[in-house]
Amino acid sequence: MMKENNNYIDNIQAQMRKGILEFSVLLTIAKTEMYASDILGKLKDFNLIVVEGTLYPILGRLKENELVSYSWVESHEGPPRKYYKLTHKGENTVKLLIESFQALNNSMNQLVKNHE
Repeated sequence: MMKENNNYIDNIQAQMRKGILEFSVLLTIAKTEMYASDILGKLKDFNLIVVEGTLYPILGRLKENELVSYSWVESHEGPPRKYYKLTHKGENTVKLLIESFQALNNSMNQLVKNHE
């Protein structure tokens, strides 16, 4: 029974992380354009472990929704690199998502305090 409960908890935690990954990527590149490996490193700094196989589909969806754009930059250490940055629409989306996240965070904090 304990192992089943751990699997359930692991699944819930994974779903929570998945739910905020796109927002996390947007926040990561909100201040400056970044190369994919830099995005991965920054997310890792905040204990949001993401692998390339997860990041690239997210970046693709963000590009498809016109929230990010990219440019190719020559590299001294190999082929050109794709650097991602927010579009104007992406900047507005981040502002709205921050407001939504803060409201949700406040509600969840109240629920947690109520539980204690």
